[in-house]
Amino acid sequence: MGTTKPAAPQTARGTEPGRRGAVVAALMLAMALAALDSTIVSTAVPQIVGDLGGFSVFSWLFSGYLLAVTVTLPVYGKLSDTFGRKPVLVAGAAVFLLGSLLCALAWDMGALIAFRVVQGLGGGALQGTVQTLAADLYPLRERPRIQARLSTVWAVSAVAGPGLGGVLAAYADWRWIFLVNLPIGALALWLIVRHLHEPRRESAERPRVDWAGALAVFACGGALLTALVQGGVAWAWLSAPSLALFGLGLALVAVVVLVERRAAEPIIPGWVWRRRTIAAVNLALGALGLLMVAPTVFLPTYAQAVLGLAPVAAGFVLSVWTVSWPVSAALSQHVYRRIGFRNTALLGIGAAALVLLAFPFLPYPGAAWQPTLLMLLLGAALGLFQLPLIVGVQSTVGWSERGTTTASVLFCRQTGQTVGAALFGAVANGVLAARLGGAGDLDAVARGLDDGAVAEATRRAVADAVHAVYLGAACAAALAFLVLLLVAPRRFPVLAEPGDGGHDGGHGTPERREP
Repeated sequence: MGTTKPAAPQTARGTEPGRRGAVVAALMLAMALAALDSTIVSTAVPQIVGDLGGFSVFSWLFSGYLLAVTVTLPVYGKLSDTFGRKPVLVAGAAVFLLGSLLCALAWDMGALIAFRVVQGLGGGALQGTVQTLAADLYPLRERPRIQARLSTVWAVSAVAGPGLGGVLAAYADWRWIFLVNLPIGALALWLIVRHLHEPRRESAERPRVDWAGALAVFACGGALLTALVQGGVAWAWLSAPSLALFGLGLALVAVVVLVERRAAEPIIPGWVWRRRTIAAVNLALGALGLLMVAPTVFLPTYAQAVLGLAPVAAGFVLSVWTVSWPVSAALSQHVYRRIGFRNTALLGIGAAALVLLAFPFLPYPGAAWQPTLLMLLLGAALGLFQLPLIVGVQSTVGWSERGTTTASVLFCRQTGQTVGAALFGAVANGVLAARLGGAGDLDAVARGLDDGAVAEATRRAVADAVHAVYLGAACAAALAFLVLLLVAPRRFPVLAEPGDGGHDGGHGTPERREP
């Protein structure tokens, strides 16, 4: 990156030690905002629809937010490398809070969906920049601590979000779901503005922002992700809208490549895919996003329809992995310090593949403790897989490339989840239709759970459909294993850093291999 020449050392570790705790608290609050927002709205949908109407389009409350977050991640990553983390995080938090306020003031479903997109435009900055700052604040040997804290925040938010949303919708008003973001976000903003101090950078020339590339990436991602999210839901896969969006998206891929090859400072630089370590981690975490769809989307329906559990108990079966995941992530440092980042991730994803493969062999209808145990083991395996890859890939780049690298990893994981939802949804509905004589889908089964007992034929069909999804998730885990085994270097090229007993490896200093 030749446009800036940072003053040494170029890292947020320039923040005074006494202030670092306040900055970490702000990052955890910002992460809680992003994590809660993806779950807290779900339980309030009946109240929102009852007040505003728009039942036919309410799914865009989630799709619009997800699309905005995903397509802005690469843009915010590059901007944070160009202008610094602080201005990007402050601007993103401000946009997110503005979107929250507007959502609370929405007068109909169309307005609420539009304001959710505004929220997502800020949420992309929160997710990417928080993860980047976590690496900036701590040297390699201390990074697992902050990453484990962020994983814990995400896990707690995933469990608490639906319950908090239900309480606010039932005993207050659904608008408080968005208003509650304001004091939390204001506190996070105040802590960031007051306590985060990044070293000044001497700019050789005025930074150039690839706005054409940003617009092309946004348009391309929006078209393709909309086609994936809405295909098979709002319209058939082979319908005119679906084919038009896929065609537009593929045409825009060519535009992105053309624009980025000519840009002096591209939003998605070529080195993201030319470097083996980053490319392998991107693909592996894309596969992680793919396989995560199996439990998060399909397990609750399985627990209710097949096991006969109440919604709260079904939620518990899923939520146990949010306990084992951060614990395993926190302990993973003791493993990768001995056998390396790649081998630790291989161990984790190999174990995850076996757990996913075991799910279809559960007895029918089975007991609730059986899938609960598998979810506990799956969380432990994925904690051992994801955190070493994130810490490892962030440690192979310097400050001026860390934002782009982190954003590319998160973008691939989010995209994997979107592709997984579309792919596994089609698989599950296909199996269900075949078992039920060509009629029915999982959404109809889920809607019918409140009406009473599920017919035995439907229970068996749901079990077969979810088993097929878990087999697909096991294949995704196997794909991640092969990518790491064949593409990732055996030892990540970790850069020496001040806190690790070396020099600042972020700006041209020699690299070292992990032990």
